Amino acid sequence: MENENRDFVTFRLSGQLCGIPVLSVHDVLSEQAITAVPLAPPAVAGVLNLRGRIVTAIDLRKRLGLEDQKENSENMSIVVEYEEEPYSLLIDSVGDVMSFPEESFERNPVTLDVCWQEVSGGIFRLEGELLVILDVEKLLNFERSQAVAA
Repeated sequence: MENENRDFVTFRLSGQLCGIPVLSVHDVLSEQAITAVPLAPPAVAGVLNLRGRIVTAIDLRKRLGLEDQKENSENMSIVVEYEEEPYSLLIDSVGDVMSFPEESFERNPVTLDVCWQEVSGGIFRLEGELLVILDVEKLLNFERSQAVAA
């Protein structure tokens, strides 16, 4: 039987190398005009117009409780679909599409920062750093838990 590889779009967020499964990614965007939404949860940066579709922009730094990005830095985003709705995940910079053998995938180590453990499906060990694989569903279902609490 052939060894299966898994492909990920990689990006950086607050210095951490992250990945999202390639099949979950619809677009990679450079900086976009984002319109703020009154009374939205803190992690919702606003909405943007992508080819006529309204896309909710999620500030991943706020979502994960990380420091805000410096004022003059350029935002990029990765567009994913969750429950048939598009979401733009604001990131620091996009990397490459990387492919890894299935058998090198590991569960989250206990030493992984809590903010990443909550939204990560596991990791790949690279030379000198970890690639944290983000689970889109875990990342985006925070709105439901906040809506229930409201």
